Amino acid sequence: MLLIDQKIFRRAKKGIRNSPFNLFLFQSLLEKSLSAENVFLNKSKYLNQEFMFIRSPFFIENEFLKLIKIGVLRREVDGQGLTSKVRITPIGRQVLESYSDLLNKETNLIKKLIKCLKYQLSPK
Repeated sequence: MLLIDQKIFRRAKKGIRNSPFNLFLFQSLLEKSLSAENVFLNKSKYLNQEFMFIRSPFFIENEFLKLIKIGVLRREVDGQGLTSKVRITPIGRQVLESYSDLLNKETNLIKKLIKCLKYQLSPK
C-alpha cells in the first residue's frame, strides 16, 4: 500500500509542478472553488508568467481535467449535480502541505522553453 501512495504522491507532485498554474491558484483552491472562466478572466493572477498567451478558457479547462485525472482536483458538487468549478482534493492538499516549496523552485530556461513550446503546439 505504501508503494501505491508514493506513486500517487509522485504523480500529483509532478502534475502540480508541470501545470500552468501558480501557487496563488492552489492557495485559492484551498479556500474556495474556481471555474475555468474565472481563472481565464484573472489569468494574470492565477497563471505562471509564461502562459499569458492563453486565449481561451478551454485550455484552462483541459488543464483542470488533467489534474482531475491524477487526483489533485475534483469537480464541485451542488444540489443539481456537478458544476463547472473545481476544488482541491485531500491528496492535492497533502502534496501542497508536504512540498511547500514545490511551485517556488526555479526551472531552468530550457525546461521553460520546452514546456511553452509543448503548450503552444498542442491542439486547442
